[in-house]
Amino acid sequence: MEDATSSNPQSLGFTDKLKSWLSWSWTYICAVWFAMVLTMIYVLRSPLKLQDTLTSASVFLNTLTPKFYVALTGTSSLISGLILIFEWWYFRKYGTSFIEQVSVSHLRPLLGGVESSTTTGLFSSVNGEAEPRPSVSECKVWRNPLNLFRGAEYSRYTWVTGKEPLTYYDMNLSAQDHQTFFTGDTQQIKAEDTVMQKAWRERNPQARIRAAYQAIEMNHECAAAYVLLAEEEATTITEAERLFKQALRSGKREQRVQDPVTSLRPLTLNINLLVYIKRRLAMCARKLGRIKEAVKMMRDLMKEFPLLGMLNIHENLLEALLELQAYADVQAVLAKYDDISLPKSATICYTSALLKARAVSEKFSPEAASRRGLSTAEMNAVEAIHRAVEFNPHVPKYLLEMKSLILPPEHILKRGDSEAVAYAFFHLQHWKRAEGALNLLHCTWEGTFHEVSVYPKKELPFFILFTAGLCSFTAMLAMLTHQFPELMGVFVKAFFSTLFTPLGFFADKMESFMPSSFWHQLTRI
Repeated sequence: MEDATSSNPQSLGFTDKLKSWLSWSWTYICAVWFAMVLTMIYVLRSPLKLQDTLTSASVFLNTLTPKFYVALTGTSSLISGLILIFEWWYFRKYGTSFIEQVSVSHLRPLLGGVESSTTTGLFSSVNGEAEPRPSVSECKVWRNPLNLFRGAEYSRYTWVTGKEPLTYYDMNLSAQDHQTFFTGDTQQIKAEDTVMQKAWRERNPQARIRAAYQAIEMNHECAAAYVLLAEEEATTITEAERLFKQALRSGKREQRVQDPVTSLRPLTLNINLLVYIKRRLAMCARKLGRIKEAVKMMRDLMKEFPLLGMLNIHENLLEALLELQAYADVQAVLAKYDDISLPKSATICYTSALLKARAVSEKFSPEAASRRGLSTAEMNAVEAIHRAVEFNPHVPKYLLEMKSLILPPEHILKRGDSEAVAYAFFHLQHWKRAEGALNLLHCTWEGTFHEVSVYPKKELPFFILFTAGLCSFTAMLAMLTHQFPELMGVFVKAFFSTLFTPLGFFADKMESFMPSSFWHQLTRI
């Protein structure tokens, strides 16, 4: 077993090298094949009677009236316009090009395309070894580290207004997260795990709750089922905390069960599920006012699983420390996580700006600063605000209450409006507590970033520009052919004669280079 395992990386390396070589040589193989096809067509032009075919095609095209070309170019313009309208609508709704998306999804694997990032796990393995981290882009959808509880918090909005606070897309992402991370680390999926996989996919909350109870009937120690009940059924934070504690106890009891085959190795609780439960328990303690207990639980969790930076538990810790007004501890956390090699967030950037603004905001006066200039501390605060607004320009309008706050979603787009909503929902109170901090933010933001552009700015995809150009070009050809048929006919003949001149020159050179007997023998073959 060990020899097979040790030889496995070498075989994988050889396979990767073979795939990369094939991908690299694919372009050149296609070029050689295309050149060979053209050469064979030229060589076999006499047996295939290509010259006669081209002559008859030319005669047929000459007999066509200008009305045919007007109809041809007009139809092309209409089809291009319809494609342009659809592409524009798809881009406005989904933020990407439909043709580009289909090309990347279906054609790129056929052409030997390789993904730039690997889909590896976010957690360390059970034996403590670190798994490789994927390359993470700042502008992507992340799970909101401070997301609310559905049953105890989001449902209140539904009870009062009769409207759903979460979009189906957001809930579907959460279902995918739960289904992926909560299926357990064991090789054999148990019956209750299969039930829970279906439960996460259910759109109806009551159907999810019924499935959770079904899983508990199969196994009273099913921790994932208690997690679902804590998230969905519990109507208060206290009740949710009780169910999460039950899930933790069930998971630990299941962890102590001996393997029935070897009776030596204990079945380990799913690391992802364990971390999720402990984190939500810490959030329950924070919401119930036991802030010091919540801080201790978060610190212990970060110490026990130091490779969980991608889960942004430090953002939960920062918010709790700000509530305690433990600004020195906040600065210590920022010093560890405000690093250029780690993905940034609005919490990191704006908390750093808050600490620097708090040191000078109480005595800050725009009029005095304009007369005497900014001091070193004030300059540091202004630069920190600049840096934060550069990262996410949507946040100031929510902090300054120029835009109404809504309930934060369960997933956010880094540097987008959803991240701004999530940050301001939990951190507005901390900015208000620091006297003058919002005033300094308003002065700095209004003076420097009043006309800041929305980031990330969506550039028009190539295919929208291409279809727009094609539609305009064919429409222009249709109009010119209709107005000046004879002139356009002369222009088209001159264009194609110029286009095929290099091919004729190349064919003459090949005939003069190769002996006539060689072409004759190839023709006979």
